[in-house]
Amino acid sequence: MKILLIAGDFVEDYEIMVPFQTLLTVGHEVHAVCPGKKADDFIATAIHDFEGHQTYSEKPGHRFRLNASFDAIDPAKYDALVLPGGRAPEYLRLDERVLSMVRHFASAGKPIAAICHALQILTAAGVVKGRRCQAYPAVKPELVQAGAVWDEPAPGLDGACVDGNLVTAPAWPAHPAWLRAFLQLLGTA
Repeated sequence: MKILLIAGDFVEDYEIMVPFQTLLTVGHEVHAVCPGKKADDFIATAIHDFEGHQTYSEKPGHRFRLNASFDAIDPAKYDALVLPGGRAPEYLRLDERVLSMVRHFASAGKPIAAICHALQILTAAGVVKGRRCQAYPAVKPELVQAGAVWDEPAPGLDGACVDGNLVTAPAWPAHPAWLRAFLQLLGTA
């Protein structure tokens, strides 16, 4: 399958690296893109950790090399969409081209995997009304206001939620559950 992954600077490091590499490992073609950037450009990542504070901490992550150019993307040529979290979704949700791509996947019923703060993109695209979703708990008010049905994450933030073609999860500790559910939706697990 051909999968589109949309990210941006300060995407959460694990939330882009792990799904990108996992999907490639099982034989999918994955194109990682960022608005305003081309194939072989880099984006900065950030590592979010849970260290007992009232919220997550943030540290510099790796540089991630994009392998496709955003402006060349035709979402109709892709079978599924991955949206990683981190800080990138807070500004990616302001890009109408990103929102249009998300709406394409949603209206076509194609599989969408979104994690952590990436659900901010889904709310901005208007595609979560009536859908059961998980996200990082700080995103709950946006989801509820957008008409989503909040699915309370497990205390360890390590579960996932599936609602039709939508697979969501609260944060990178959920990678095993989130990716397993997405791979099942894709028919490769």
